[in-house]
Amino acid sequence: MQRLREALVLVFLAICSKAVNSMPFWWPSDTADAPGYCLSWRLAVEANNIRAWRTVPTQCSRHVEAYMIAGQYQRDLTLIVDTISTYVDTITLSDDGLDAWILDVDDTCISNLFYYRGKRYGCEPFDPLGFRAWALQGGCPAIPDVLRLFNKLVERGFKVFLVTGRDEETLGQATIQNLENQGFLGYQRLILRSGTYKGLSAITYKSEIRKQLVGEGYRIWGNVGDQWSDVQGDYAGNRTFKLPNPMYFIP
Repeated sequence: MQRLREALVLVFLAICSKAVNSMPFWWPSDTADAPGYCLSWRLAVEANNIRAWRTVPTQCSRHVEAYMIAGQYQRDLTLIVDTISTYVDTITLSDDGLDAWILDVDDTCISNLFYYRGKRYGCEPFDPLGFRAWALQGGCPAIPDVLRLFNKLVERGFKVFLVTGRDEETLGQATIQNLENQGFLGYQRLILRSGTYKGLSAITYKSEIRKQLVGEGYRIWGNVGDQWSDVQGDYAGNRTFKLPNPMYFIP
């Protein structure tokens, strides 16, 4: 059953990315040491030892492509979500309705993999206008393991807050519709970046949002995101969980 589930998810990811380039993508060809270097680079990124990087190293394009679509990303993601689910099972909820959980949106709940395929999996600099056009289409597919976790949290009685750095004015409605179309139903609140938080780093912005939630009386049991800035800062929660994402860095 586990292998079948992995196979189905891989088919899903292949469909999302429309087709994997037919040329072999296991190693970059422009440097003999690229395989080892790129593996080490990705590990350092996930450990938050490399920070404020702007793009994936050019020689690591194929490595990141292989990681994202050839199975390892899915295996890593499933292991983390299963770990979160086990933690959820240990929590006894109160009867006051204030047990909360926070999920990031982009590349946590819904995937931008197809968009970043067109950006050579992060080798090109971030294009805010291009990403906005992509997000306005509302076609980001759900990440199945996270949707499974989301449904479990809602069924257990957690108040789930979706906190995203997406601009409220321009992407609010498209994001709401995208999440609904992908099955994210029953969350407590979707919080987008309003003009009040314009110009703030993601760490500062999300810390402020969490501070407000704690001020409302909520107990944040868990906090999940694909960026370190999702889970760092103040009021981060009882436990934080970082999902893998070697395609971009948000400070």
